[in-house]
Amino acid sequence: MITQGVCIGGDFRNLPNTIEVKSPFDGKLAGICSLAGTSELEEAIDMAQACQREMANMPSYQRQEILHGIANGMERERDDMAKILALEAGKPLKYALGEVDRAIQTYRIAAEECKRPPAEYIKLDWTPAGKGKEGLVKYFPVGLVAGISPFNFPLNLTSHKIAPAIATGCPIILKPARSTPLSALALARIAYQTSLPKGALSILPMDRESGNQLVTDPRFNLLTFTGSPQVGWKMKEMAGKKKVVLELGGNAGVIVTETANIDTAIGKCLSGAFAYSGQVCIHTQRIYVHQSVFNTFIEGLAKRTAELVIGDPLDSKTDISAMIDEANTLRVKEWVDEAINDGAKLVIGGRVKGGVFLPTILTNTEPAMKVCAQEVFGPVVIVEPYSNFSEAIDAINNSPFGLQAGVFTNRIDEENTAFNELQVGGVVINDVPTFRVDHMPYGGVKDSGLGREGVKYAMHDMMEPRILVRGV
Repeated sequence: MITQGVCIGGDFRNLPNTIEVKSPFDGKLAGICSLAGTSELEEAIDMAQACQREMANMPSYQRQEILHGIANGMERERDDMAKILALEAGKPLKYALGEVDRAIQTYRIAAEECKRPPAEYIKLDWTPAGKGKEGLVKYFPVGLVAGISPFNFPLNLTSHKIAPAIATGCPIILKPARSTPLSALALARIAYQTSLPKGALSILPMDRESGNQLVTDPRFNLLTFTGSPQVGWKMKEMAGKKKVVLELGGNAGVIVTETANIDTAIGKCLSGAFAYSGQVCIHTQRIYVHQSVFNTFIEGLAKRTAELVIGDPLDSKTDISAMIDEANTLRVKEWVDEAINDGAKLVIGGRVKGGVFLPTILTNTEPAMKVCAQEVFGPVVIVEPYSNFSEAIDAINNSPFGLQAGVFTNRIDEENTAFNELQVGGVVINDVPTFRVDHMPYGGVKDSGLGREGVKYAMHDMMEPRILVRGV
């Protein structure tokens, strides 16, 4: 069992108030974590403000050394960190190892990007008033950052807030999800094995009242939140004058055309729909298949789904394990049952076995059903036929969300149409919307969020431009 104290600016402290972290798979105690309150948050803010100038003036080579040092530390502890993820998040070990590798890459990317901050020279004599003058635009750290991260990628999505903050010279105080705080605190210990200044990073599992202060406190200059749309947009209303970046949810769609390689599309959609039990913002939730290949596709997908290995996340062979908690498992089952009662056809799955909601395929659904219109965030995918490409485009756009979309096609005109007309933050050709690498801009439109993650793009949000005007 793991015991973790909170990280207050590099001081790891056990506190009287604690929370139990239990395995979603078998309910066994995975760890005990201290729970911070208002006094600990105040101490973290004071330490962050005290090191703000040091962080802002830190040369890029030193930031690079710190970021590479964190990556090196995670490499040394790769297997242990993956085990923590499997225990606290119920993430199958194969996916947990992948998350650790991605987090390592996130810090490597930040180490590169910190060497090339944006800057611009501007000619100002476009108008007579600007004659004899020129401008130099530089970008400066925005200041103290508040980060709130979710349960589903508790290491890498935490890193997507911490790494850009270090790269830009912004102190950051981060609240991890209460169900998965252990990996973030393990990461903090690694971070403070480098020359990271005390106060530059605090990791504080907190009660709700203290967590709300991250949103409302004017001493924070930026709030970066990853989580549900309902919570995220409410936070924006409460955030006051600070900058806000929201990476929220989706019900990502895929189009499979008649020119696609069907075997490839099936394999990609299988992973996109069911990896980590669909608890991914860009989980493949809606698949629209050209009617000429619909039967071949859905039969092949059902066959591959039946072959997935259900079991303990610590078993390296496991593909599907328990969702994060029983409440979400029951919610997903209710949505599936409701769809079936309203006329949807169950192809496979649709039930709970040994505490695990089985991977589920539905067809004959209606757009208004919850499994189509809302974010399932579970191992459920709907598959429907379409007759022409514009119909499929319209089906994907018929959503309050717009995070990413995938299109399997071998026609350039369809690729161009998809890119120009899909109302999403990213279009992925011949792959699922679940595709993400950590240096690409990542985020959505509509209810899916505000701003972009991806290290360089997050760094831009953590900086403010300033212009110097001078005579020549």
